[in-house]
Amino acid sequence: MAYTHNQPEYSVSEIAGQIKRVVEDTFGQVRVRGEVSKISVNQASGHAYLSLKDEKAVLDAVCWKGSYAKLAHKPEAGLEVIATGRLTTYPGSSKYQLVIESIEPAGIGALMAQLEKRKQQLAAEGLFDAARKKPLPYLPEVIGVITSPTGAVIRDILHRISDRFPRHVIVWPVAVQGQGAAEQVAAAIQGFQNFSPKPDVLIVARGGGSIEDLWCFNEEIVVRAAAASGIPLISAVGHETDTTLIDYASDMRAPTPTAAAEMAVPVREELVLLVEESGLRMRESLHRSLQLRHERITGIARGLPTLSNLIGLASQRLDELITRMNFALPSVIERAQQRVQLLGAKLTPAKIMQNMQQQSHRVQMLMARLTPIIERRIEQAGQRVELMASQLQHLDVKQVMKRGFAIVKSGDRIFTSAAALPQGEVTLQFADGEKKAFVGSKKQGSLFD
Repeated sequence: MAYTHNQPEYSVSEIAGQIKRVVEDTFGQVRVRGEVSKISVNQASGHAYLSLKDEKAVLDAVCWKGSYAKLAHKPEAGLEVIATGRLTTYPGSSKYQLVIESIEPAGIGALMAQLEKRKQQLAAEGLFDAARKKPLPYLPEVIGVITSPTGAVIRDILHRISDRFPRHVIVWPVAVQGQGAAEQVAAAIQGFQNFSPKPDVLIVARGGGSIEDLWCFNEEIVVRAAAASGIPLISAVGHETDTTLIDYASDMRAPTPTAAAEMAVPVREELVLLVEESGLRMRESLHRSLQLRHERITGIARGLPTLSNLIGLASQRLDELITRMNFALPSVIERAQQRVQLLGAKLTPAKIMQNMQQQSHRVQMLMARLTPIIERRIEQAGQRVELMASQLQHLDVKQVMKRGFAIVKSGDRIFTSAAALPQGEVTLQFADGEKKAFVGSKKQGSLFD
């Protein structure tokens, strides 16, 4: 006999459905505290998958794309958080999971731990290096301000710049806390890079607040945008005691927004006073320099002799030389005349003829020595010419053709290879004339014309 049971039978789907209803009804809204691990975001769907764990258990969790985009604090591995959501099951793999609707760090300690971890990561990439800092312009023409368009911060900055040194200010309004604030601040920093007129300096400012209120300035997207800015950037976030990661990546940190405005521009009155004082010192220095030079020239002039003293002795010596020359000139002329007469006596026709005969004899001797040398040179040159003429005759193409060679041509082209020879009519050039020939299949008639 077949053994029968009085218990009802369930399908796998029925069991999974009942368990799902029980879990969702029992844990429809829960807050779970745990450490984030194994987090991953699906690039195609945008859903985030992670696990929450403590010392004894692990709970799988999922955060759908819409909820994940709204999270003020994105979960990171190793961060202790409090996740709010509902428990459900996943029948496809017989497991239960937490569907997360919101996440918040488990206290200030968790936020500080996350902040320190991110700070060390970005510092290791060199984003906070002092070598990357750019100097601020002394007197910028255009100042870009990134802050909330409402509130005391923007009014304080504009008022302070107007008091110190009025400049052209461009305000890029952004949200400075809450959802999407980090993306807006980063987009503003990047947008100013291509702005026209391009600011000479940027100020990112916000008033004071809690660490949660200032958290968007700790986001990685904001820090990287500040580090990549080609425009010098001043961070003025919070009060003097507040420090965010953008402060490390900026080129200058101001303790307050008002201090940022003071860093951006000098005081106009102080600058005018400085220019006036510099001009006064320059004029006084020039006056003293000219006075010293005048005194020096006057002192030097006292030691110089007078004009009469300078030329008196020279004039007296000139008179003495003129007197001596007048006495010596007749004797010099007389000696010159005597020398001319002596030389004229030596220049007789007989002496001239004797010198000419001597030079003629010398020329004849040189000609007698040069004649055989010239004749030998002419004979050697004639032999070289005959040798070169003989070589040219051997190289003459007609002489080569007389030995039984011919040149194959087609038009102006000369062929030296049988492979390159085209079919058809060609010209054979011999030493005594040309003949036509046909290359290719056999043709009626004679090969030559």
